[in-house]
Amino acid sequence: MFSIIDIETTGQRAEAGKITEIAIFVHNGIEIIKSFQTLINPETSIPYFITKLTGIDDSMVTNAPKFYEVARQIVELTEGTTFVAHNVSFDYRFIQQEFLRLGYEYERKTMCTVKLSRKYLPGHSSYSLGNLCQDLNIHIDGRHRAGGDALATVKLFEMILQKHATPKMNGKTIQPKLF
Repeated sequence: MFSIIDIETTGQRAEAGKITEIAIFVHNGIEIIKSFQTLINPETSIPYFITKLTGIDDSMVTNAPKFYEVARQIVELTEGTTFVAHNVSFDYRFIQQEFLRLGYEYERKTMCTVKLSRKYLPGHSSYSLGNLCQDLNIHIDGRHRAGGDALATVKLFEMILQKHATPKMNGKTIQPKLF
């Protein structure tokens, strides 16, 4: 089981930044079986350059839940899954930091679609999500928004799985071990 995740944040450093949006698609290796998306009130102002990039501004998150209000859902959705993201260390560090602020240690196995793409889809000049998706004709509906980027990561992940699926055994396609 996999939790394919994307977040938007107030900055680049987890220690100083906060999450403003999260999307989680729980995937069983074949299809999405659960999903969760929400804006998050970071309890701090969103810098102008982040608003220009994501379109998320202070007024949009004013009435959104705070991280502690969705933390349990995040734990429950991702429990027993591998945490998958494009440049996983960024998303994972931010989520870990948000949990640390609540006094909770959040630990999951991780998998990075940048690394998987470099290994299983070689030859691209760039492995950024936008460039890779453009090369592979994966449409991103809502670039630099958690839901759009996470769904594009799902499609990329499925492409990697499909391209490298092993033969059928007892009528079922056996997925390769990717990590």
